[in-house]
Amino acid sequence: MTSVAADRDDNARGAGRRRRSLQRAPRRSSPRSPRPRQDRRPVVTRTALTAWLARPLADFHLILAVCGTLGALGVVMVLSASSVSSYDTDSSVYALFQKHLVFVAVGLVAFWLGVRIPLPRIRALSPAAMVVCLGLLVLVLTPLGTSFYGSQGWIVVGPLSLQPVEIAKVALALWGAHVLVAKYEVLHQWRHLLVPVVPAALLMFALVMAQPDLGGTITLAVVLLALLWFAGAPKLLFSLIVAGAAAGAVVLAFVATYREERIVAFLDPEADPLGSGWQSSQALYALADGGLFGKGLGQGQSKWMYLPNVQHDFIFALIGEELGLVGCLVVLGLFGLLAFVGLRIAMRNLDPWIRIVAGTLTTWVVAQAAINIGYVVGLLPVTGLTLPMISYGGTSLVVTMLLFGLLANCARHEPEAVAALRTQGPGKFGRLMRLPAPEPYRPPARRRGGNRMGAGRAGRPARRDGRNGRTVTGERRRTAPEYGRRATSRATAKRTTVTRRGRR
Repeated sequence: MTSVAADRDDNARGAGRRRRSLQRAPRRSSPRSPRPRQDRRPVVTRTALTAWLARPLADFHLILAVCGTLGALGVVMVLSASSVSSYDTDSSVYALFQKHLVFVAVGLVAFWLGVRIPLPRIRALSPAAMVVCLGLLVLVLTPLGTSFYGSQGWIVVGPLSLQPVEIAKVALALWGAHVLVAKYEVLHQWRHLLVPVVPAALLMFALVMAQPDLGGTITLAVVLLALLWFAGAPKLLFSLIVAGAAAGAVVLAFVATYREERIVAFLDPEADPLGSGWQSSQALYALADGGLFGKGLGQGQSKWMYLPNVQHDFIFALIGEELGLVGCLVVLGLFGLLAFVGLRIAMRNLDPWIRIVAGTLTTWVVAQAAINIGYVVGLLPVTGLTLPMISYGGTSLVVTMLLFGLLANCARHEPEAVAALRTQGPGKFGRLMRLPAPEPYRPPARRRGGNRMGAGRAGRPARRDGRNGRTVTGERRRTAPEYGRRATSRATAKRTTVTRRGRR
């Protein structure tokens, strides 16, 4: 017993020594040392941004923010740019600014309609809108049309004016997406891919060039290319289109004298600094005078008749002069954010029509901004396109705000957004604007033995009956005797099915 007790005391003493030695021993540092605090900040910021972008209505809120910021910047810059022209014509520095505020109010109504009207109804009305726009483009070429700046592209009724080409761009985007989605199963065949979208677009091109309006034709071409791109057209088709567009641009440039002068002014602005190269040279001078932070709002000198139409086409030059390089970078960042959000909306949606429409509208607005900024800084010839949401304009501003409304409506149809709006309610903005809850996307039912257009799985047309030439659809084949109740064993039926497919 004494030996057992002694052993226990020795074990207890040894355990106590080991415990005290462990307490005295310094802790070894782990092989992975913690990151310094300054290294963890970017990770935390990136994680917070990713978490915010993962919210169901993040794209919807971003579209609202971009639209509101561009609109507010446009109101401020139009007030600064139009003050001299307003005082020269109406003896009031606020004349054009007040008209611009009226256009903004009408644009807010258009934005609300774009968000409020259900997208299936908009898609159903797109063919009628296309017909109406073609009629307006024909009507503007009659004596009812009014000519401004050398182009007969306006319909004026009293104090109201309408530029049909701006509405035609929207109609082409909505109707073209509708046709391409309806013919999705046979788009691998070029005749189904091109007809009737390309002929209708070419008809619009011809009517707009008859005004003539080269800028409107370019934006219509951008809409057509975006439709075909997001519909999955082959790259060979785009190569042919680009080659044909280049040849057509060369022909059009030398058909009209004023277009030839623009090309010459683009290649060498100093060749005629007081004539065709006046606007391009003055725009570069305004950008150079602005420096890094600009001269300040209202302090620009280019609006004192040095730069004609500064509130229309060359307002970006005034932004560079009064807000400097920082202001120009802010504008470029806003349009870059719009491109990111618009394409993200197109990727996150399940409805193919919404995907094509969102991608096309985003490409149109961003491409128009890029063309305008490009010819202001001297990278492109002058085409007369306005800077979306910032330039002074009636129909152009209203239509652009309608596009933002349609993009916001597309953002509300993302699967996560639909689930959140239908379970948690419309939210503060939805209740304020009385927006209905979006319906979840339901793919169209496919017929057994064929697709919804009577074609096979690979997009091939259904076979035709040899006697009368009528299409044998999946429903008729199921009612045929060979598609009746199984009368043989499973293995025999499988062999006969394989043989029958081989005969086809």
